[in-house]
Amino acid sequence: MGDVTVDVERLREEVQRKYVEVVEHPEHEFHFHTGRRAARNNGYLDQWLEGLPEEAVASYAGVANPFHWGLPKPGEHVVDVGSGAGLDALIAARAVGPDGHVIGVDMTPEMLEQASAAATAGGIANVEFRQGLAERLPVAKGWADLVISNGVINLVPNKLGAYRQVARALRPGGRVQVADICVERPVPESALRDIDLWTG
Repeated sequence: MGDVTVDVERLREEVQRKYVEVVEHPEHEFHFHTGRRAARNNGYLDQWLEGLPEEAVASYAGVANPFHWGLPKPGEHVVDVGSGAGLDALIAARAVGPDGHVIGVDMTPEMLEQASAAATAGGIANVEFRQGLAERLPVAKGWADLVISNGVINLVPNKLGAYRQVARALRPGGRVQVADICVERPVPESALRDIDLWTG
């Protein structure tokens, strides 16, 4: 995608506002599905969710299942781009075990706070959550064996920049497992400028 004429700062503010609402009121109805039912509909197994703090499950707002291609392996390093309330990062942290590590990256302070609290409540010590953007991942070059993302890159105006950051974070031979929404037809310029269409 070339230059996008959307107001990037306003878009980020609107996305943050929407997902703060998910954290604060997960029981509300949104234009996207949330919670345990959404996770199950997306193919998450009950054993992945078992024992995780309910607040992480209730605030799940993913669009599909980045673990469809398999869970991370024991000992691996994983980055979760747009980790939200932390469900995918927590699942990954349990999969990689004590010799592995997971970094969740999100731009919304309320999401980071909820995710960190869920990790503490669940006794999951091998995961941390950092504030950042998909286009500027706060992760060392070549650190990750696996980068996951769920319903986030579609909200990023500079998708090429986001994927460059994913490539930078991966070690040689590393993997990417992205679950997202794709549009197969060109999007009109008027739609690209409409923040309501980006967030809703």
